[in-house]
This record gives sequence, C-alpha cells and structure tokens, in this order.
Amino acid sequence: MEDEHIRIDDLSAHLGSLLMFSAPSAFYGVFDGHGGSDAAAYMKNHAMKLFFEDAAFPQTSQEDEMFAESVEDSVRKAFLRADLALSDDSVINRSSGTTALTALVLGRQLLVANAGDCRAVLCRKGVAVEMSKDHRPTYDAERQRVIASGGYIEDGYLNGVLSVTRALGDWDMKLPHGSPSPLIAEPEICWTTLTEDDEFLIIGCDGIWDVMTSQHAVSTVRRGLRRHDDPERCARELAMEAKRLKTFDNLTVIVVCFVSELGGGSVPLEPAASNSRLRCCKSLSPEALSKLRRWLDSDE
Repeated sequence: MEDEHIRIDDLSAHLGSLLMFSAPSAFYGVFDGHGGSDAAAYMKNHAMKLFFEDAAFPQTSQEDEMFAESVEDSVRKAFLRADLALSDDSVINRSSGTTALTALVLGRQLLVANAGDCRAVLCRKGVAVEMSKDHRPTYDAERQRVIASGGYIEDGYLNGVLSVTRALGDWDMKLPHGSPSPLIAEPEICWTTLTEDDEFLIIGCDGIWDVMTSQHAVSTVRRGLRRHDDPERCARELAMEAKRLKTFDNLTVIVVCFVSELGGGSVPLEPAASNSRLRCCKSLSPEALSKLRRWLDSDE
C-alpha cells in the first residue's frame, strides 16, 4: 500500500494566521505512490508547507477573478515545487514517484488540481461531474503531448515503463531540470462554483476508477448518504464495492459533503440566497439531511 491522503475539513483553523480568508475553507489530497512509498509519504508530510506555509498563498476577503488567478498560480507552483523537492531530497529514491490530486474549497469556490490518474468527481443533483482527467497514455491529449516531447507509448505505458503521463518524482525518468520531458508534474486545474445542486465530492485513486464509472461511484455514495448520513462510511463502502468488482490496485477514497445551512462567517452559495451557507463537514446536520432527502426524492 503506497497511497497517502490528507483531509483538512477546516483549513483556516489548521493554518491560523497563515490563511486570512473569511469564508469556510478546506483542503484534501490523495497521493498514489509507485516505485516505493517514498514520494507519496513525502507529499503527505510536506504538503501543507509546500502549498501554504512557504507559498505566499494569496490572501483576500473577496472572491474575484484576480484572486482566482492568484490561487490557481499558487497551486500550480506548489506541484512544481514539490516535484523539485523530491529531486533534491537525497533520502528519496530516484525511482519513487506519486500521482497527486488536491481539492481546495474556498467559500463557494472549488479548485481541483491533478497530476496523474487519481480522479475527483462532483455529485451535482445526482449526476456525476468529473473535475479531473486521468493522465494516462490512453488519453489522446496526453499521448500527443508525450510524442511531441520526444517520448513514446509502448503497450499502454509511457516509454514502456509507467502507466501515467504526469507524476511527482520519478526523477530516474525525467530529463534534467529545465528540459522538456514526456513525464511532467504540471497539474491540470479545474474550477467550479458550488451551488445548492452540489451535494458531495469523491476523490479517489485509480483503484476505484479501474472498476467503476464515475456515475456508479456517485450513485453508490448517494444511496449510502440516504441510508446512514455518514460520509466516512460511504468512503469505506465505495472501497468495498471496488473490491467486490475485483480491483487489483490500492484503494484510497475521500467523500466530502457540502451542506447549505445557516451559520456565521460563511458566504452565500448563491448571491441572491443570503441565508444559504457552505460548510465542508464530516457529517450532515439533521436539517441538511432532510433537505438532501427531498432533493433525492425529487429526482426519482
């Protein structure tokens, strides 16, 4: 098992004065290691430093286009900084690497950054909305990029060796710093504005997606929330469903529920709905559960 993950439901409380942002905030990450556990373990242990503490993360009390661009730039640089840190750390095996997928919630904004084949899927009123692309040699855009940079695909593997086309680490496969390389750490980034229709987010490593579609995963979690209102239990049930479907890979999954309710210090999900608030939570309140059930019933 070479996977690691991060789950911080209240980022502002975790970082204190390092994050001056008035709205609810949260941070999640899944790191699927290969070639040993070194790279994934490094990311788990150093992610907060790389993404926030040493990153001059943008500070503001308003969500606007300039702030969004600054956040996106900061997250992208954190991925690249992490990749270089893995190269510079003499303790890390040069053949160790990890995929990386992070989800950052700032008020009603959700930013997903991905390098590798982990996947983030949003449940929007029961429909699966993929927030990331799997960076595999079978993905046309990645295949073309690899070939253009001098690499090749053999039997579905990058340079005949690696099943992903983006990853942190793997410095035995990358060209020297500053040189174009078929294997890159540059993340693809996807933004969305959360609304009342957005119920939860699933973040999982490829062991989940090897055996089920995004919609299958969303429907499984949605049924679980109706039964017992426990996101952690839903995550375990999703992993068990992947095992039932005979996955052969590691399994790591996080389920994040979004709840609309009254509360201090939050921003509206919709500008016109001044009493609607966003909260990232471990479980749903009774009021929110009742609302979720009404949404579910209206879909049937």
